[in-house]
Amino acid sequence: MKILLISDIHSNSVALEAVLKDAGPVDAVWCLGDLVGYGPEPDACVDRIRALPNVLCIMGNHDAAVSGLRNIDRFNDEAEKAILVTRSIISPSSVEYLQNLPETLETETALLAHGSPRNPIWEYILDSLTAKMAFAYSKLDYIFVGHTHIPVGFFHDKKNDKMTKKLFKDKEKLHLHDQMILNPGSVGQPRDHDPRASYGIYDPEANTWQIHRVAYDIKSVQERIVKVGMPEKHATRLSDGW
Repeated sequence: MKILLISDIHSNSVALEAVLKDAGPVDAVWCLGDLVGYGPEPDACVDRIRALPNVLCIMGNHDAAVSGLRNIDRFNDEAEKAILVTRSIISPSSVEYLQNLPETLETETALLAHGSPRNPIWEYILDSLTAKMAFAYSKLDYIFVGHTHIPVGFFHDKKNDKMTKKLFKDKEKLHLHDQMILNPGSVGQPRDHDPRASYGIYDPEANTWQIHRVAYDIKSVQERIVKVGMPEKHATRLSDGW
């Protein structure tokens, strides 16, 4: 079985299409939120995700802000401007879809949350302590999250009560064990200094996880970001993945 894990698309439809093509046929798609924000094509990304077969999708903080479900005061000035621009170009149909996304979902094997099980919309899992606390909010051993834009895993050795953090390399395959938090990185705005779009493949039958990276036409996206009136930072950062 092959499940595609994607997150933080951020209105970057060019990167999304590159990921879907690179992943090839899959049995299901799990989208961990932030379909919109920062990028130039929110409707194209929402339409593409909602049309995928066997898709599960949850809400991210930008989805909540763009659709009016969260106050934008917690965002920095440039992120706030990006939200306001997105609100001005997104369709009512896309807004309705974002408003109705759940904050978390449980499958047979894993919990899905954008930030964390404890605070699905806002909390970042960046360190071992936060990761360890997350397991108290899930009855399942595997947790998939996004939000940080970094392909990373946190592993809890229950026998020794030890947490380990690991940054994933392209095509590196991992056999899952004990308790794990897995982040596929960002499709539309990677922040691990690798500009290629990032996604994960989870096989619950083989119990494996693998990160994949794929190049896309960054320049064309940068031009469209500037054209729609987004802060220039959201365009320039794509070239270096930060």
